[in-house]
Amino acid sequence: MFAVVTDGSITSFPNGNKGITIGDNQYPAAIYTLWTEAERNAIGVYTIEIDNTNKKDEAWYNNTNQSYAFGSGKVTATYGTATAKKIADTLWTSQDKTDGKIREGEDVGDVATEGLKTIKNRTIDNQCAGLLAPSDWRVIREQETGSAMDSDWKTWRAAVRTKCNSMQTQITNAANVDALAALFAYVNTADEGDPVVLERPLGEFPVKS
Repeated sequence: MFAVVTDGSITSFPNGNKGITIGDNQYPAAIYTLWTEAERNAIGVYTIEIDNTNKKDEAWYNNTNQSYAFGSGKVTATYGTATAKKIADTLWTSQDKTDGKIREGEDVGDVATEGLKTIKNRTIDNQCAGLLAPSDWRVIREQETGSAMDSDWKTWRAAVRTKCNSMQTQITNAANVDALAALFAYVNTADEGDPVVLERPLGEFPVKS
């Protein structure tokens, strides 16, 4: 991405795939690929340097739009302070009802916008259901015919449900968005020099052997 600087101010952002006119001079698109940075700078065209210092993981934060500045011979794009996404549900209020914002069929106190905890807990529910579904027929067969399910299947299915509950408890108890994000962050727990072992505080569902 490029910027045109005139008299110390950014005046435009050429897309870099077609020629450009600066003052009375026309330049071909080749300046973006064949010219050096110094040659482009000499006519007022700069490659934008991205400063991601304030940028955060968009799974957990809302980042600002970039702002652009020219200084010290370069154009820099920076982010403002990111805002944490809400971890709790936002509910419809009486004011929302007065303002006519509440969706049809809903009322004050209903969920207007789901928070990250609700979203993540539903994901865990879906993962749990997906793991159990292929062996549901074993449960149905036992109920309908009396043919007992193997004990190892019963043990594993119970372990899956237990882990599901444990994961959701951790998610529900997270104090803030950073604590919630940390549950899902994989880290290498192996000793130095050993093969990498990636684990997360939330843990994993048990695997059927």
